[in-house]
Amino acid sequence: MTKFVYQCSNCGKRYQRDEVRYLCPLCSRDYRSGIPLIGVLSAQFDYGAIRRKFSKVKPDWNQFSAVEEKFYPPLPVGNTPFFKTAALGNELGFDNVWIKNDGLNPSASLKDRASFLVVAEANRLKEQTIVAASTGNAASALAAVCAAAGKRALIFVPENAPKAKLVQMILYGATVVPVRGTYDDAFRLSLEYNAKRGGLNRNTAYHPLTIEGKKTVGLEIWQQNHWRVPDAILVPTGDGVIISGVHKAFCDLKAAGLISRLPRLVCAQAEKSNAIHHYVESGIYENAAHPDTIADSISVSIPSNAHMARQAILESGGFSITVSDAEILEGQSTLAAKTGVFAEPACSAVVAALKKLRGSKRLGHSEQIVLLITGHGLKDVDAAMRGIHLPKAVEPTLAAVEVALKARAKKGAR
Repeated sequence: MTKFVYQCSNCGKRYQRDEVRYLCPLCSRDYRSGIPLIGVLSAQFDYGAIRRKFSKVKPDWNQFSAVEEKFYPPLPVGNTPFFKTAALGNELGFDNVWIKNDGLNPSASLKDRASFLVVAEANRLKEQTIVAASTGNAASALAAVCAAAGKRALIFVPENAPKAKLVQMILYGATVVPVRGTYDDAFRLSLEYNAKRGGLNRNTAYHPLTIEGKKTVGLEIWQQNHWRVPDAILVPTGDGVIISGVHKAFCDLKAAGLISRLPRLVCAQAEKSNAIHHYVESGIYENAAHPDTIADSISVSIPSNAHMARQAILESGGFSITVSDAEILEGQSTLAAKTGVFAEPACSAVVAALKKLRGSKRLGHSEQIVLLITGHGLKDVDAAMRGIHLPKAVEPTLAAVEVALKARAKKGAR
């Protein structure tokens, strides 16, 4: 591990590692429930030391880690597939499309990365209970890593969280508290619990190591891409932490002198959960009034990391785009049919976004474009069911099968 300090993303003040735990003590005085977090911290490393020590022949990624390896939980997270997909590229009108499939992490989402590092920090601090608010994936991830590490996970979720994710949490042994309200209500309640009962809070962006954990997907993309920086990465965006983490990865690499440019980051949001998109486009922050979308993992009224996410998008030379629920379901179907990757609705938004960008000048058709797939489709089968019709059973005779297949062929169904 390389020496680091925490720096406030708002005022720039720096803090030693154990001087702070969550937000900047100065800037967070202005934080109140109902607005994005203020004073989110960012780990700043000794980049000169990394430049001197890092080797592509035998890369030591612990140099970019804010927690020592000896505290890591015994669960293999990361190193997920990265591959080119000509069939999807041809379908969408782009020549060089790649998939980073983080739905193949242990709990089936990218958020395992953040939970892994926060639980490692809990090991270092000898904290036994980790608390989180989540729409599902972060909670499932925390429950899984806590199970591996022998920790207690206490999780607040909106009552409408997908059943598959609730089943995961409970089977992993987490204490689950469904909340009659939104993700934002669950977020607030989790902070109140920590303030009164203690434990370590894993809430996204609130704990700076959630960003550090999620940045590892960016480091992997660089390595798996043969040490080259892609032209653009499309990121499904809800609270803004994943896109901030991807940006942080390439900023760290650039600060260490290992790359010379950043990839353009494209923020893909659901039309009804578009607070960050509106912020990027207008420069004025407003909560999403009614974030009712089929893409539950990116459904949020008050994105906790809106300020850092907007900065990441603009600094990278990227942009933001929204897609409808119908476009998301179509993107989910297209991705599965053309690549064999079954993604949940939230990350299918990047496929819908790329399709929407076909023929525009915002992305070149020959540029290397990476689609970040953040969660597996089995996380929310009910959502996928809205876009398909299950076939009816037939009599167990070949004649009945042939009649059924002919009928489907007339309808254009498989």
